[in-house]
Amino acid sequence: MAVKDRTLRLSALAAGIIVFAAGCAAPPTPFRSEPSAVRPRPALPSLRFTIQVGAFLQIDNAVRLTERLLAERLSAYHFIDESGFYKVRIGNFPSREAAVSEAGRLQRRRLIEDYFIIAPEDYPLGREGGATEEQFRAEIVRTAKRFIGVPYRWGGDSTVTGFDCSGLTRVVYGLNGLELPRTSGEQWRAGRPRERRALAHGDLVFFATKGGSRVSHVGIYLGGEDFLHAPRPGSRIRVDSLGDDFYRRTFVGARTYL
Repeated sequence: MAVKDRTLRLSALAAGIIVFAAGCAAPPTPFRSEPSAVRPRPALPSLRFTIQVGAFLQIDNAVRLTERLLAERLSAYHFIDESGFYKVRIGNFPSREAAVSEAGRLQRRRLIEDYFIIAPEDYPLGREGGATEEQFRAEIVRTAKRFIGVPYRWGGDSTVTGFDCSGLTRVVYGLNGLELPRTSGEQWRAGRPRERRALAHGDLVFFATKGGSRVSHVGIYLGGEDFLHAPRPGSRIRVDSLGDDFYRRTFVGARTYL
């Protein structure tokens, strides 16, 4: 009987130790899902429906078409896409029907032939799932680099006459579905302030190249100290450094649109 009682006491003691140990153990770590990728919240209106025409091997053909469209007081520019073909985009229409109607009018006037409608879902931010902010910024930079070597002439937002500095930024953002205002001053006011130490590729950097503090020049930040811009009449779109003395002295600030 004594042996049985001692066995029971030992069993109870063991059970207590097990319960105590279980109570002191750390609770199981709850499952935590990975944070979702950051999606951009643009500070700019998104482009709607745009007419795209042409698939030219020679840039001169795209230039001639763009000139005719500009003469009709249409918003038009040409560009080179990843395939190496030159194409032209026309307008920003509120609906597919409106874009198709205008394309039909241009066909009847024999200004264009076949066309394609670029819809909101064709841009990076409108695709299924949408681009992350990092992906969108990378696309801005990649698009901008296609225009390196295009001649700069003040006042043009078409490569017919070259890009002025704000025309370059406007077209690059437009090819990615966001509508920047026309001038560098308007672009400065449309963006969100960005500290220089917090710059991210695809942000715009602004300068007062004519003295004072009034914005007169803009470029696209590429990372590090590099930015891409259309420097001055007679030169070509190129990459320069924010650390260069002139740009360091004339730097006004930066803006982000995402």
